[in-house]
Amino acid sequence: MISRGHVYKLKPTPAQTNLFAQFAGVCRLIYNLALEQRRDHYRAYRRATGHGISYPAQARELTELRRDHDWIAAVHVTPQQQALRDLDRAYQNWFKSVARYPSPRKRGRNDTFRFQGREIETRRLNSNWSEVRLPKIGWVKFRDTRPLRGKINNVTISLASNGWHIAFSLTIEHEALANIAPAVGIDRGVANTLSLSTGEHMSIPASLADLDRKQRRAQRVLSRRKRGSRRYARARRRVAALSARRARIRRDWHHRASFDLSRRFGTVVIEDLKTRNMTGSARGTLEEPGRNVRQKSGLNRSILNQGWHIFETLLAYKLEERGGTLLKVPAHYTSRTCSVCGAVDSQSRENQASFVCTTCGHRDHADSNAAKVILRRNTASMLVEEGHQLSVETRTIGEAERHTGNLRPSGRGRC
Repeated sequence: MISRGHVYKLKPTPAQTNLFAQFAGVCRLIYNLALEQRRDHYRAYRRATGHGISYPAQARELTELRRDHDWIAAVHVTPQQQALRDLDRAYQNWFKSVARYPSPRKRGRNDTFRFQGREIETRRLNSNWSEVRLPKIGWVKFRDTRPLRGKINNVTISLASNGWHIAFSLTIEHEALANIAPAVGIDRGVANTLSLSTGEHMSIPASLADLDRKQRRAQRVLSRRKRGSRRYARARRRVAALSARRARIRRDWHHRASFDLSRRFGTVVIEDLKTRNMTGSARGTLEEPGRNVRQKSGLNRSILNQGWHIFETLLAYKLEERGGTLLKVPAHYTSRTCSVCGAVDSQSRENQASFVCTTCGHRDHADSNAAKVILRRNTASMLVEEGHQLSVETRTIGEAERHTGNLRPSGRGRC
């Protein structure tokens, strides 16, 4: 069994759009009220009842609240209960120290609500459109870009800068066969987003750089607008639209790249990178100010623009679906190590793109050499010291079919 999520663009009527906003607003209110109760009144609640605040207790109070207020009862009860479950899960994650303390939900940022799968129904209209029946809302059309498979666990309605979307959470029966495809090492970088041990290089679309410049200009325009004015709202929508478009382009490229790699290789070896630590600010403190703060800020922005972490996440589940494996190795000195003799010398990397070993004279693209080192660290050098010849797995990769250049855009983005 595997879990998958499919997202589709909704096409609601004006009346349904108002209902979406009403549902999202009431669910946001329930979440914030429950958060306030847990945060500010848990001691008084314990003294009065003898036990702490939990989801069952808040669900019982929600029933009383719906009985007293018709405008809350007008919204289906399941999304409100799901909001309480989200808060309960947020507290559990905080208690386990895997997430921060829950924060209030805000309009414009948390416009979302969720139904259980047994409460909804879907039907296909034609080759391009389908519709879904939502309780107390009715049948809503959505752009059908991929078939739904498996059992629907729940559906989430959310608002983005380009309109309302629906996300289906599915459980699919699947049995992965043994994957006997070759292994590959991948070096993640800034100049080249992905560099493979086969010699291939993949980079995110160049259009993201143009959109980044447009977004910066739009943000400067937004900073000059008066908060609360119509011009401020229009400029804010402009910034949000550009940011969302960049995210969609980046996510589409990551999906296509990870799908291509999971289809061609059975084992993928990458560096164990801590992106959050790598993109920390260098500004320091008043007593000990940082150095090269502006340069470090630009590097952080470039790293985050590549989307290393989301690529790793997508590649992991796509490999698992096809019986493959994603492995991580230590990242230290991969750019300074020779993939042939194993010598480590910072002078071997002449510049960003060129690697010439000072010991054996081996020449290669610097990122490709690092990818080969990453691959070998999961084979021979995990058992013996670095400095041995390339493993059999690496030589097999060198003989694999070569694919150069970036991926072509897919017609409908199916992965």
